[in-house]
Amino acid sequence: MSRGRKPVQLDGRTAVITGAGSGMGRALAQLLSNRGCPVVISDVNEDGLNATEASIDGPILARRLDVRDRDAQFELANEVREWSPAPLGAVFNNAGVTLSQTVADVTPEDFEWIVDINFWGVVHGTQAYLPWLLEQDSGAVVNTSSVFGLIGWPTQATYNATKFAVRGFTESLRHELRETGVTAVSVHPGGVATSIVRNARFHVDDRGGTSQETLQRDFERVARLSPDRAAQIIVKGVERGNERIRVGADAVVTDVLQRIAPRRYFDVVKRLEPLLRRPAESAPAEADVSAALTPPATGAADDARERSTAA
Repeated sequence: MSRGRKPVQLDGRTAVITGAGSGMGRALAQLLSNRGCPVVISDVNEDGLNATEASIDGPILARRLDVRDRDAQFELANEVREWSPAPLGAVFNNAGVTLSQTVADVTPEDFEWIVDINFWGVVHGTQAYLPWLLEQDSGAVVNTSSVFGLIGWPTQATYNATKFAVRGFTESLRHELRETGVTAVSVHPGGVATSIVRNARFHVDDRGGTSQETLQRDFERVARLSPDRAAQIIVKGVERGNERIRVGADAVVTDVLQRIAPRRYFDVVKRLEPLLRRPAESAPAEADVSAALTPPATGAADDARERSTAA
């Protein structure tokens, strides 16, 4: 019989975090360390990793890691097990990249790059620590998907593919763990102010633009949630036993929208886009957002039939 929702004890337990050289990974490491957790941080960017390490006072193990390297992930897991002064609380498979290109023009090399990091990196990180968690019969695997693991988006098909894969992998694992004390959690951030767009492999955006600087400015307008706040939401969700954590109001709205308008969510989001791209000081009024969120009448019956069939 299923144990149902599984709250996770994190305080005082070891936390493993990939992609900890910046953004949400760094914020998670700092938050958990401040709560008494020994932290294991890794990143492929040594400068960022060193900066994170310098910001933490508690027990810490920092290692450069390319999450694509399965052997390196397992070697680090063995080292962590010997080093850890506490039981393992959670593994945060957080490292990720993005790629902006059309399906017609994406190269095999770019596609392999993003799949190896975003998907295989999560698989390797999960399998490296899962035996330890199962021996304890406690703890969590926390895998970062995305709001783009909930909806599809033009020029993001490769990113969508990896983030939908992380979501499916994690949900399947969660069912496999039903009779244990271990849980698997998928995290779906919306617009969080990280460097993911700045560090992307960029070719073209969803409006046909070829300026990465323009895309970065647009991203900064909509990515208004700080990494610190995102980390707080994630940790709170894991501790409560939430199986899917939506990070930010935009992630919540997007999740609801794709449920009520599974075929028309893109049209609705495009109606919202001019409001969302406004500078922060001229944020859209609530009435504007509510009006824009009203799905177009055309196709509403199709959406209702699709939801009925899915049910």
